[in-house]
Amino acid sequence: MSARLFPSQEIGSLQKPSLEALREWEDRVHFLSRLSPIPEEVLRHPDLGTLQNLRAAFSIAYLESAGLDRVYDGEARRVEMYEYAVRQMTGFQFQGHVRSWDSKYYRKGTVVNRVDLIAPYHLEEFDFVRAHARAAVKLPITGPYTLADWSYDEYYLARQPGWKGRPQRRAAQREFVVDLARRVLRPTLQKLIEHGCRVIQIDEPAAGTHPDEAPLVVEGFNEATQGLDAEFSMHICYSRYQDLLPALLEAKACRQWAWEFANRDAEGHDGYEVLKLLREYSDTRSIGLGVLDVHRDTLETPEQVAERIRRAAKYLGDPSKIWVNPDCGLRTRSLNVAYAKLEAMVAGAALARSEFEGLET
Repeated sequence: MSARLFPSQEIGSLQKPSLEALREWEDRVHFLSRLSPIPEEVLRHPDLGTLQNLRAAFSIAYLESAGLDRVYDGEARRVEMYEYAVRQMTGFQFQGHVRSWDSKYYRKGTVVNRVDLIAPYHLEEFDFVRAHARAAVKLPITGPYTLADWSYDEYYLARQPGWKGRPQRRAAQREFVVDLARRVLRPTLQKLIEHGCRVIQIDEPAAGTHPDEAPLVVEGFNEATQGLDAEFSMHICYSRYQDLLPALLEAKACRQWAWEFANRDAEGHDGYEVLKLLREYSDTRSIGLGVLDVHRDTLETPEQVAERIRRAAKYLGDPSKIWVNPDCGLRTRSLNVAYAKLEAMVAGAALARSEFEGLET
C-alpha cells in the first residue's frame, strides 16, 4: 500500500520518439541533463546504443514530468514485449512477422526444443532506469503464459503420446508454460531482484484469450515468483475479469492487479462494477486502476478520472487499495496526447485525494 491515496504509475510502453521529437521534448522535460554530456555531432547522428539511452532518459523524464509516482523507460530498448523476450532464450526458431494489436509487427517463434535461458535479461535496462530516475521504479516483464500462448508449439506437443487432441494439447501447453516460468522467468526475476528491482509487473495480456486456462496463468505466475522477495503485480488487459475469477486469486505472490477499465466504461455500461467481485471474494490486494483509454485520442478530464476513482473506491470498499494508471501501454498514442492524458490522470487523482481526505477530517 502507498502512504497516500491514489498514487500514480506507468503501465508499459510509450511511442519511441524520433530524433526530431527528442529535440522538441528536451525543452519541456529536460532529459539531457540526466545524461553525461553528449557531443553535438553524436546527438545529430547517434549510434543505436546512444539513441536507446536518449529515448530511455527521455521517457523517464517525460513520465516524471507528468507527475507519476512510479516510472520506467517506456520499454525504449525493447523491440516488442514478445520478440524481445524470446531473443533471450534457446529452443525457438523465428518465423515470419505477425501484426500486433496495433500497427506494430513482431516475429513469432516456434518452440522446437526445450526452452532455456541464454542469460537473464532487462538487467542493463533496469540499471539505467534506476540510475536516472528520481521517482520509484517499476519494471514490466512478459509472463510465461503469454510467451507460450503467442508461440507455435512443435516440441512440447510432440512429447505427448498418441493423438494430439485437446487433453494432449493442454498437457503440452502446461509443460511449456512451467518450463518458461522455471527455466527463464524465475532466474531472470532473481537477478533483477539482486540488482535492486523491488517492484515488478508480470504482463499476461493473453490471459483473457482462453478464460478456462486461468489456472495455468496462475501456475506459471506462481512458478516464476516462488521464493522471490519483491512486490509483484499482474497486468491483464482487455479481458472479462469475471471469467478469470476466482482462479486468479490463487496467484500467491501477487500484491496488485493492474487491470483495464476505462476502455469499457461508457454510457450504459459501468466499466468498474466488476470490482465488486474482489470485495465479495475478500481479496485484499491493491488495484492498479485503469482510468485512461489508450485506444482513443479523446482526452479524459481530471473530473472524469476522479469520478472513476470514486466509483472504484465504492465498489472495493477501501480507497487505500487504489493506484491509478492507464489501461495499458500508451504506445499507440502520440507523445502529446499521451502526456495530456497522464497529466489529467495525475490531476484527477489529486482531486479525488482531496475529496477523500476531506471526508476523513
